[in-house]
Amino acid sequence: MKKGLYPGSFDPITYGHIDIVERALKIFDRLYVLVSVNPHKKTLFTKEERLWMVKEALKDHGERIEVLTSETLTVTHAKNLGASHIVRGLRVLTDFEYEFQMTHANRNLDRSIDTIFFMTDNKYSFLSSTAAKEIARFEGDLSDFAPSFIIERIKGKYRTDKPRD
Repeated sequence: MKKGLYPGSFDPITYGHIDIVERALKIFDRLYVLVSVNPHKKTLFTKEERLWMVKEALKDHGERIEVLTSETLTVTHAKNLGASHIVRGLRVLTDFEYEFQMTHANRNLDRSIDTIFFMTDNKYSFLSSTAAKEIARFEGDLSDFAPSFIIERIKGKYRTDKPRD
């Protein structure tokens, strides 16, 4: 059985992330989607909120997906789960530079775990969780970014009852 591990902060999960999951399922029999917890990264949503959103967004993709959280090195988690590959998505050149460094660091830690990259669909190349949060902050249209239940949660984080200047 081929197992892959797709890590990310998923703060929040977007259509771009879902696109990568769907592509990975064409290759792997089992895909672990790992909501990573980095104490040095400030997130809009709690670990529990992110876990729920990812599970809800992927619930129609069947039993081949398992959503987990981790506070350890991704390569260690992959090894413990029996995953042969870490799945990563690429949108732009800067993604590649970062992922290139991480791949070599992971390979240095454990040569038995490899990384596989998926280029996101063109229609999602502009998507990022950061952009979604920024657009929500200024009440912009997020319909191209994420499912409606996630959009409502993002907007809820920025909603206030205070009058605006």
